[in-house]
Amino acid sequence: MSVSAEPTSVDPRRNGSAPADTGPARTDTLRPHAEHAFADELAALAAQDDRPRPARWRLSPWAVATYLLGGTLPDGTVITPKYVGPRRVVEVAVTTLATDRALLLLGVPGTAKTWVSEHLAAAVSGDSTLLVQGTAGTPEEAIRYGWNYARLLAHGPSRDALVPSPVMRAMAEGRTARVEELTRIPADVQDSLITILSEKTLPIPELGQEVQAVRGFNLIATANDRDRGVNELSSALRRRFNTVVLPLPETPEAELDIVTRRVEQIGRSLDLPAVPDGVDEIRRVVTVFRELRDGVTADGRTKLKSPSGTLSTAEAISVVTGGLALAAHFGDGVLRAGDVAAGVLGAVVRDPAADRVVWQEYLETVVRERDGWADFYRACREAGA
Repeated sequence: MSVSAEPTSVDPRRNGSAPADTGPARTDTLRPHAEHAFADELAALAAQDDRPRPARWRLSPWAVATYLLGGTLPDGTVITPKYVGPRRVVEVAVTTLATDRALLLLGVPGTAKTWVSEHLAAAVSGDSTLLVQGTAGTPEEAIRYGWNYARLLAHGPSRDALVPSPVMRAMAEGRTARVEELTRIPADVQDSLITILSEKTLPIPELGQEVQAVRGFNLIATANDRDRGVNELSSALRRRFNTVVLPLPETPEAELDIVTRRVEQIGRSLDLPAVPDGVDEIRRVVTVFRELRDGVTADGRTKLKSPSGTLSTAEAISVVTGGLALAAHFGDGVLRAGDVAAGVLGAVVRDPAADRVVWQEYLETVVRERDGWADFYRACREAGA
């Protein structure tokens, strides 16, 4: 028996053509979903988007790419960039979702894989919440379906007793599902995606039924380059994905732009001081992270040892946000070297033995000798005392 309608336990108001009922955006929400935080931009794009749209997509592929990369619409509406990086990377990712192949976003930690995944789902389906968070303990039920055991014991297997996973719901509604940290999920659980991605069906053997994916369904998975040896994807599963690698920012200016934009967004939600007053400190954090990550100073003259951590853009954002909070609550509201020093030290020194040697060497041979960095050198020395 083939079932293409959504499971009965799913809200019947939600169908393949209506937007997901994720509720109104609340002004006191710490981190609104992308479809709420950028609802005005999505609505403006939809109003002026006259290009062909795949089945059940809220926007055309061109508009989805514009939403992620930013731009100015004909009516003057400014779409803010959500991702700063190669345009072709975004175009390939969006195009993949318009085909029958799933999308795997691959990269080192902190390359905005989750961020891009969320915004893609928001722009394509208007709903970024159909999410499976991968961990070492993720069960097969999180990807396929589970059971309401009270109903199961009372009445036996039935559609009323079935609890659909986010993936099952996305299949039934023609939406985009998301699986975060796919390589952290045990291999046998990963492989439960093979039938879903190849046959576009999810069998329910207990009922002698199946859920068939309706047009518009696709899946975005993210995986960490550093985790490739944890639970390597089987060749059968990897073939079901089109892999797009998200690179680290190519230039210091690009990384500075990313960090500044995200810190501004986070800062507004936390009522922190404006970023412009601390741009110099942000630039120093970005410079330190890039030099230690690359193993060479910005001028290319001095080779450096790299610490064990990734020193990603995401970590730089965290360090600067923490520094702004210190400046706001225990300083004069202006981001200074002393506000970021402890955060930089914590990000660099993950291995107390090996990383501390790397940091001390960098501090004494590079930071100490750099013009205009005396305050940063003193603050870092004090933080490590």
